[in-house]
Amino acid sequence: MSRSSEFLETAEWEFGELFLRDGYVITAVEDIENLEKIRAAVTKEASRYLEVHPGEAEAFLNQVHEHVSPGKLNDLRLQVIKKVNAESSFRPWYYSLVRQSLAALVGNELAMQLRLNLSIQLPDDDSSLLPVHADVWSGDSPFEVVVWLPLVNCFESKSMFLLPPGPTQTLHECFAEYHDKSSEDLYQGIKDDLKWIEIKYGEVLLFNQNLPHGNRVNNESETRWSMNCRFKSVFSPYGDKKLGEFFEPVTLRPASRLGMRYRHPSIRG
Repeated sequence: MSRSSEFLETAEWEFGELFLRDGYVITAVEDIENLEKIRAAVTKEASRYLEVHPGEAEAFLNQVHEHVSPGKLNDLRLQVIKKVNAESSFRPWYYSLVRQSLAALVGNELAMQLRLNLSIQLPDDDSSLLPVHADVWSGDSPFEVVVWLPLVNCFESKSMFLLPPGPTQTLHECFAEYHDKSSEDLYQGIKDDLKWIEIKYGEVLLFNQNLPHGNRVNNESETRWSMNCRFKSVFSPYGDKKLGEFFEPVTLRPASRLGMRYRHPSIRG
């Protein structure tokens, strides 16, 4: 596809082409102050729940497995995410991290997921696995982009994997072969083509959730903490997750607000 007759700035076009080619982009967060607020709040609530002094945030989060067992992990996660979603500033903070990136990839009139998600993956724990999947396989709109935010450095098995666009197309061509097989069978069939994401705190991942992705047992010596949230153009088609139920408009422009309210006088009752 051409550059739309030069309507896009070169950097914006190149950013989008990278996303289309690889299925994801990693970029520096656009508001480091708000990122620090997010991590500080998560650290504060986790340490309060565990009744321990957190000390330095990165060290506490990386070593939280010293304070919580796999059996209690989900209780911790639910408590922290409950606190996060009760704070009205969290979603604006989260959006501020990727405002320009989302404008380049999705647009400037956005619908945002109503609730932020949090993942915690302890070392050697198989209770928090996300088997290989693509969100559209279970009813999500293909127009969504996931913003995946690490609260600690993530690498190798302490991170997530993604199947690039080329191998995904190959998978789709033989997808019927996996009809009666498990997600583990699927993983074994594509594992050699997977891209494991290496990303540092202070960076953010935006990825195409139409591509298969997931995680495996964390074999590293540190705990993974990451958040994720979906964004889409407010006027693009929705899947099972509807506007008002799962998504909320967050950046409607005045012309759209006027248009949505307008009723032609000839049809007034």
